[in-house]
Amino acid sequence: MKIHKEGYRLLSFWGSTILVAVLALVYGFPGQTLMHVAVGAVGTCLFLLILQFFRSPVRQMALGERKVVCPADGKVVAIEEVEEHEYFNGERRIQVSIFMSPLNVHLNRYPISGRVSYAKYHPGKFLVAWHPKSSTENERNTVVIDTGFGMEVLVRQIAGFVARRIIWYCEPEEDVTQCSELGFIKFGSRVDLLLPLTADILVELEQKVRGGVTVIAEL
Repeated sequence: MKIHKEGYRLLSFWGSTILVAVLALVYGFPGQTLMHVAVGAVGTCLFLLILQFFRSPVRQMALGERKVVCPADGKVVAIEEVEEHEYFNGERRIQVSIFMSPLNVHLNRYPISGRVSYAKYHPGKFLVAWHPKSSTENERNTVVIDTGFGMEVLVRQIAGFVARRIIWYCEPEEDVTQCSELGFIKFGSRVDLLLPLTADILVELEQKVRGGVTVIAEL
């Protein structure tokens, strides 16, 4: 299993902390075997939970210039027509929202190839990720990709109640490739896709989806 680079520092910290705690108990409270085993078991479970969160499966797939691939693992929690004001000045778009639980892979991928025409980070609140206002009030990062054939796709990383840090790797005017790494959100979050009204949506509400694999829509 490959571990994403964003997890190296945190895993090193927690691994060292757990090891020191167990050794301190062993030397400080000799003979308390049950305590040693219990603390070691809890520490191991915590470390494995963090480890699985930062797993990074290899999914470098090119699915087609007009296919919009899912940017994250999770579940589809919204498919609705909305007005988008940050970049599209109130233009109506189809919003597809994917909720990522702490057990999902949290690596985010570009849904389509093209050139980044807009990228902006916004500090904000930490409402639960499925809250209707999380798209506009939570900490978030918005990226718009110009496909090169007259359409633009907006992908928005949104921090949730547990997530407290959004990582992104793109800059405006950068050329990006479908399924390559867009960024990472730590510990529970949501990703929104805002697509043209003419997009053919290929997923349903409550459907479980996989980043870099599931095709969300066709332009």
